[in-house]
Amino acid sequence: QTNVTQPAIFLHSVILAKLLGNSFRPDMVAGHSLGEFSALVAAKALSFDDGLRLVIARANAMQKACELEPSTMAAILGLPDETVEEICAGIEDIVVAANYNCPGQLVISGSIPGVDKACAALTEAGAKRALKLNVGGAFHSPLMEPARIELQEAIEKTIVNTPICPIYQNVDPVANTSPEKIKSNLITQLTGAVKWTQTVTRMLQDGADDFIEVGPGNVLQGLVKKVNREVTTCAATVPQM
Repeated sequence: QTNVTQPAIFLHSVILAKLLGNSFRPDMVAGHSLGEFSALVAAKALSFDDGLRLVIARANAMQKACELEPSTMAAILGLPDETVEEICAGIEDIVVAANYNCPGQLVISGSIPGVDKACAALTEAGAKRALKLNVGGAFHSPLMEPARIELQEAIEKTIVNTPICPIYQNVDPVANTSPEKIKSNLITQLTGAVKWTQTVTRMLQDGADDFIEVGPGNVLQGLVKKVNREVTTCAATVPQM
């Protein structure tokens, strides 16, 4: 249930960031999908209270959108992004490229018939795997439009401060410190793609060489390494008492 998991992951990530101490000052931040909200809290663009309130509103809006129409996502491995985009564009049902995770790994999102047809076509086109995911719905697709409309008002009413460092957002992966642009990108994110490959690439171009994953697991470290094996990655951990 996305309305439960999103606030839980947000809290975990923010607590980890706090445990890094007051001296922790990132040079730049980014977050994958939901992680964008905890990244904004870490960069002091959002207060903790406002971040949690928006995440709860986002999670509830997305849950309602999921219940309007059965939908799903699938991971596509081993094809160029352009091939996946072209095949999805040729499917009559709703299916789009949703998460550009790393070179050769792209997640598609849409209606169940759309994703099923795309998986079959992508497998025929040479995908190594087309694996349907156990998710609540078609996140980062046009099927999230009701959630985007619902969340827009809450985001527009929220105070967003100038962050202490640039944030690279999912739908516009360039260095950004504009509060108004941050708001606009957060609204667009619900129906827009998570451009993680492009985000990491741009951060590397802008001088990043040491990535700290602040959240549960180590998935993002693996994705960063698949973009560039030479960079240093590590996970934020809870200090031992």
